[in-house]
Amino acid sequence: MIDFELSPEQRQLQLDARAFAKTHLTDLRKKMAGKDAAGRFEATKEVYEAAVKAGYLKLQVPPPLGGTMNSLVDVALVAEELIAVESSLPLSVLSTGLGIMGLLFFGNPDQYAKFLPPFVSGEGAPLAGLSFSEPQGTANYHNTDPSKGFQTSAVLDGDEWVINGRKIWTPHANGWGGKHADLLAVAARVGMDKAPQESLSMFLVPGTTPGITIEENIETIGQPGAEVCVVRYENVRVPKENLLGNVGDGIMIAETAFTATAGLVGAMAIGVARKAFDIALEFARTETRGGSVPIIQHQNVATILSDMKAKIEAGRYLTWKACWNFDRSMGRSQELSLVNKVFTSELMIGVITDAMRVVGVEAYKAHTGLMELLQDAMAYPLFDGGNVGVRRLQLQRVLSAEGYDAMAAAEGIF
Repeated sequence: MIDFELSPEQRQLQLDARAFAKTHLTDLRKKMAGKDAAGRFEATKEVYEAAVKAGYLKLQVPPPLGGTMNSLVDVALVAEELIAVESSLPLSVLSTGLGIMGLLFFGNPDQYAKFLPPFVSGEGAPLAGLSFSEPQGTANYHNTDPSKGFQTSAVLDGDEWVINGRKIWTPHANGWGGKHADLLAVAARVGMDKAPQESLSMFLVPGTTPGITIEENIETIGQPGAEVCVVRYENVRVPKENLLGNVGDGIMIAETAFTATAGLVGAMAIGVARKAFDIALEFARTETRGGSVPIIQHQNVATILSDMKAKIEAGRYLTWKACWNFDRSMGRSQELSLVNKVFTSELMIGVITDAMRVVGVEAYKAHTGLMELLQDAMAYPLFDGGNVGVRRLQLQRVLSAEGYDAMAAAEGIF
């Protein structure tokens, strides 16, 4: 049986997130205005703390580990509501979730006890980040040539791993007030003479570990409150117990985490598209543009709005299905999540440009917010595994696999 009805608990989550967004996020961008990247991120700290207190970090952690996450659909519901008002702060909360995702799926009891408490306490402003991408590019992380791909290394020296290398686009590495993240999940190769399938591994690294240098707090054209950094790891030492899983598990750990976030990117994209639709609908209902009736009474305007709404609804239900499928398969089934990330992130940009067509030249003014939305939206096809270099390449591997069944994902078979 197919049932899209939200449970009473899910509906309450949705309504609570909507109220939180209205109270805490409506004016957040004004607080960031005129500041540099570090300053804008710092301006979000008070609201981030409120989000932690509201339980939005714990919502990304399963109950056996101290959290409240009953399903990834629950996280998607909250993400859409928050991002429909402001994208920067929710992106930071979800980026921390990505930073601990590998720990949640592949950690052991000792690692849970050591690293998870700040993220399930419901207090403060703990930050985590996945330190995966590298300056020379990461799309070919599956390349079997040991001389290519990841260049960050980890060498076992006695009871410690020694990590060396550079990373880019690492969330939260600089942290609040330049005090660094609470935890970084760092991808590095153990044995540079081995292919990444054998050597790529994931390490839990406290952000204050000596040898971590923030080379750049990246200035982006959108998502003004989200922090991403260029990080250098120079003889960074962590206990050998900080290895997640086993040597060579890095690809599996990263792909599992990115399969979860591929579902959530859909919710984020729909939140942005929804905001664009609301702007266009309000404009069409109230503006006559010199005519005798509001422009929504003109068929061409109503047609654009109808198409926008159809795209949003289609993207939302694909997102829910992808998140549901992730839960059922425990991350083993990737196809729907990958399709969802590509489809919704590109659909969203189309919805925003459709909104601009409704509003017309007024959309080019800053006060409408549509150009600002477009700048934020352009990140979605590029981050969390770019649609061209990573996500469609992953889909290629899925589609070309021997025995691939084109109906399996639709039928919930994995």
